Amino acid sequence: MIRWCINCMPGCYHCAVTDNDQNTAKATGVRHVAITEASDGQRIDNFLVRELKGVPRSRIYRLLRKGEVRVNGKRVQPTYRLRPQDSVRLPPVRLDAPPVERTTLPDALVERLRQGILHEDEGLLVLNKPAGLAVHGGSGLRYGLIEALRMIRPNETFLELVHRLDRDTSGVLLIARKRSALRDLHDLLRTGGVEKRYLVLLAGLLPEARVAVDAPLDRSEKAAGGQVRVKSGGKASRSEFRRLQVFRGPDCTLAEVEIDTGRTHQIRVHAAHIGRPVVGDAVYGDHGINKQFRAIGLKRLFLHAQTLAFKAANGEQHLFTAQLADDLRAVIDRLESPR
Repeated sequence: MIRWCINCMPGCYHCAVTDNDQNTAKATGVRHVAITEASDGQRIDNFLVRELKGVPRSRIYRLLRKGEVRVNGKRVQPTYRLRPQDSVRLPPVRLDAPPVERTTLPDALVERLRQGILHEDEGLLVLNKPAGLAVHGGSGLRYGLIEALRMIRPNETFLELVHRLDRDTSGVLLIARKRSALRDLHDLLRTGGVEKRYLVLLAGLLPEARVAVDAPLDRSEKAAGGQVRVKSGGKASRSEFRRLQVFRGPDCTLAEVEIDTGRTHQIRVHAAHIGRPVVGDAVYGDHGINKQFRAIGLKRLFLHAQTLAFKAANGEQHLFTAQLADDLRAVIDRLESPR
């Protein structure tokens, strides 16, 4: 007797299984996942990374290559893009590490993330990201911001980072709640349709009111500490620094930075390239200056994603602003402006 997969729509010919098939699935732990609109257009390998949390990509590709993962009963390539009503067969896979449970999240972090919501609609969540929290787990971190959000909101079917901020950078961060929103925003990012402005404290005085930096960046030969370098032949990168206020003792400049590209560590590397490194930068900064600022209370990188603006596909204009974090504002208040 044929029965229809309980995960799928009645009458879906892709997921028809016999009683024997169902008994086998129960015995082996095989799952059949019905694809919804939320995953429309997603590559199967990326879908598996989310579904099989903790499983290395190398193993995921092996599962696809050996046919242990199938779509509508057929083998597929890692580049296959899912469609609504596809049925994905997932074999039982022992995870290398158990997923982090909600109870492991500090209550203070949960509250900070909830208080940090700047905007929310059906397709988008906008957060004021706290400094000190990586946007995703890995490299010894059990969880990052996106994993924490998924634990806080277990009923959300889709939560994905639209872009990234460095671990020690605070400010506006976009999270997509629908795949269609993620696609639209990625298209805008690729075509320069997203305007991003940062606040930064630079060591030393910016020589002009506006300083544009066009310097290609390369990370193919990253040095120890994760450094990115200005290098001929690297990826085109442009930042414009605009002087807002200068201070004495120690000399520094509060500046607004607009970036036309979004390379790894772009602002930090460009600032160091013009001899005005970001205050508090342990990788590209000046250790002597950083020590001076630690004495007046600065405990991290002084870099804040202040505003982000774009025009949505429906023509609606969006502008999101995150106020300068209290710890950075306190440092500014301790500095003296020249008379």
